[in-house]
Amino acid sequence: MSYVVQPQAVNALPVAGSDALFPVRRVYCVGRNYAAHAREMGFDPDREPPFFFCKPGDTQSVVAVPADTTVSIPYPPLTANFHYEIELVVAIGRGGKNITVEQAASHIYGYAVGLDMTRRDLQIKMREQGRPWEIGKAFDFGAPVGLLHPKSVTGELLNADIALDVNGETRQSSNLSHLIWSINETIANLSTLFELQAGDLIFSGTPEGVGVVKPGDTMHGRIAGLTPISVKVV
Repeated sequence: MSYVVQPQAVNALPVAGSDALFPVRRVYCVGRNYAAHAREMGFDPDREPPFFFCKPGDTQSVVAVPADTTVSIPYPPLTANFHYEIELVVAIGRGGKNITVEQAASHIYGYAVGLDMTRRDLQIKMREQGRPWEIGKAFDFGAPVGLLHPKSVTGELLNADIALDVNGETRQSSNLSHLIWSINETIANLSTLFELQAGDLIFSGTPEGVGVVKPGDTMHGRIAGLTPISVKVV
């Protein structure tokens, strides 16, 4: 079979302790899943059910960040308010739909540290106009992801510290136990909307403290038990 244009290469993330790669299919993100972050964005977390948006899964969007390496990402166009959001990324290893909360953990392959980079000014403008968020969230190099750790090694991550430093100063600091919707609840809810497949990634939400980065700034993201990531804006 021939193609009229060259197909894109499969995007894949390295797996800790292995030469194997995890192929990326889709990228789902949970909006405002920490109460303090919801409040800093002007929303009441007690009144809002989980909601989702997507980022592209191709190599131009999901950027693999190797261990002990600082990866550079370009400052994106058409924004003057470029924000970091540190998140636990959950990799789906077994697909399904209408997954129960009790079944959800069995569908997880592993975890990684990720950054949901955001053109905040464009996101807010679209939100105020009642339009989709894509231009604020789904842009090139907007989803750096670190080394993927199998759940068979880490166990379920339920109570791990999560933090982000910018130029050595801590900007975000919380714990996964503060998620409004747990990882298992998120998977169960998402699977009622989409049939999840092996290769899907879920960005589980960011804690409070989101803020601006500019060219020259370096972000260090970490979650207890996982390989940290280092990303520089250029």
